[in-house]
Amino acid sequence: MFSVKKYQSNLQPEWDAFVKTAKNATFLFQRGFMDYHSDRFKDCSVMIYKEDKLYALLPANRVGDKVISHQGLTYGSFVLQDKSKFFYAFEAFKAMLSFYENEGLKTLEIKVIPTFYNRMPSDELDYFLYKANAQLVKKDVLMVIDYTHKLRFQKNRREGINKALRSGLELKVDTNFKDFWIDVLIPNLERKHGIKPVHSLEEIELLSSRFPEHIKQVNVYKDGKVVAGTTVFLTETTVHPQYVSGNLDKNAYGSLDLAYDFIINKMCDDKRYFDFNISSEDNGSKINEGLIFWKESCGARSFTANTFSIATNVYKTLEISRT
Repeated sequence: MFSVKKYQSNLQPEWDAFVKTAKNATFLFQRGFMDYHSDRFKDCSVMIYKEDKLYALLPANRVGDKVISHQGLTYGSFVLQDKSKFFYAFEAFKAMLSFYENEGLKTLEIKVIPTFYNRMPSDELDYFLYKANAQLVKKDVLMVIDYTHKLRFQKNRREGINKALRSGLELKVDTNFKDFWIDVLIPNLERKHGIKPVHSLEEIELLSSRFPEHIKQVNVYKDGKVVAGTTVFLTETTVHPQYVSGNLDKNAYGSLDLAYDFIINKMCDDKRYFDFNISSEDNGSKINEGLIFWKESCGARSFTANTFSIATNVYKTLEISRT
């Protein structure tokens, strides 16, 4: 009943059309986003068909005898449409595992998309992983604002916003990624952590040109110079600042408080959630107390995001008891 194809570039229109209407996917799963760094990963994405109709897909890459969904993405999922049925989805999941095992891949590692990114209930994968005796290998804590139960900024955050206004800071939504990357983001990451942004300036400019409604740059200026900013990813349900950084005067001027106030309260439109990203480290074994405190002061509360590992050959014995 189900067949599996390995993704090829000629299948991009079909892949992207499916992702755009899926119940548990975001624009990160579209090939225009995934493939900007295709030279870094050996793609191993698959498309699962029920008879001749695309029924599910998995964005993935392979490393040795392991398939991972997906190292170049923040999260992954077994992607389904809202019309998918539970037991059909289960058979499609088994067909995918069988395909990977026949390809010589022994293990599937999947970073499950946090539930607040889904358009509607979509916990089939969670149950399938449970039945497959999947091993939980990572659990991250994410701090998230639910706009339907929004909490007020605490006093210290409001004071920062007022400080920014008194300092004459100006906030703009523009396409000036360059000044933010070169003058603020790269120097800060190098100084604090000895790392570079995941995306180069050229890559983020390319992605923004491909997804202008989903990727926005918000900059804070003082005397015409960028002093803080945030690169925001907008999905159907969620506002997510992918990068946030301010120069050394951020506390004196309140520039980050001003930026956060804007993207939290002015960019939400029809969104339900604001995702501050993870506040855990070392595969979730440690919690960054300072980050938690700061995000909670903006009204965020916790979700978790899980990464599981399963043996692909489990499909041979994988069944669901029915009554």
